[in-house]
Amino acid sequence: MRAGLGAARRSAREARRMKIAILTFDGFNELDSFIALGLLNRLGAQGWKAEIASPTSHVTSMNGVTVQAQRPLEFANEADAVIFGSGIYTRAIAENSQLLDRLQLDPLRQLIGGQCSGVLLMARLGLIGDLPACTDLVTKPWVVQAGVRVVDAPFHARGPVATAGGCLASQYLAAWVMAQARRLRRRRAGAALRRAGGREGRLRRAAAAGGAAVRGCTRRLNAARRPAPGGAWRLGRCSTPCNRAPRG
Repeated sequence: MRAGLGAARRSAREARRMKIAILTFDGFNELDSFIALGLLNRLGAQGWKAEIASPTSHVTSMNGVTVQAQRPLEFANEADAVIFGSGIYTRAIAENSQLLDRLQLDPLRQLIGGQCSGVLLMARLGLIGDLPACTDLVTKPWVVQAGVRVVDAPFHARGPVATAGGCLASQYLAAWVMAQARRLRRRRAGAALRRAGGREGRLRRAAAAGGAAVRGCTRRLNAARRPAPGGAWRLGRCSTPCNRAPRG
């Protein structure tokens, strides 16, 4: 039973961890990637880790800053949350089906957000559906062309999908991930404890059933006691195969 409780605690700790992929491509906007990276990693003590995920080992920003990717692009497929940043080459990236095919994201198990031209990539991947979206004025016609209704707002979220517009909108996405992840962690931790509780309950029921069998056998043994010649008592043979008493 202690092993079951230990497994439950480990599962609860796992549920608190958050792996976050910040998708960063060549020509990226430093504000989008670095602000979200900095804010989300402030929760590192709680098991959170946000990392730059890119299609190549190094990417260069719109202002010539070259950074080394911390994770390959495919890391996004296993992350708990994914953020699409913007950049000056996003429209070309949106037409690169070979690159986008490397992303297999699922809003049913992930939090997915994007800002400015990153919203265009979300639209190309079919992650927005019929939800309204926010973006910047330059990207708006491309997102509309992709079949998404654009609203004039800095931020919009529904369920596990969020979009934002504006160069400083990454703070909205980071705050949204923090708020949504708490609910996600609670659900995961609750599910882990329920699973462990089920195992614990089965162990307790098995132990109780075993104890009942032993008590029943003891009662039958006591009932089988009979006086021997001369007034001495001896035990008879128990009919239960699990426990036989020696002859007196």
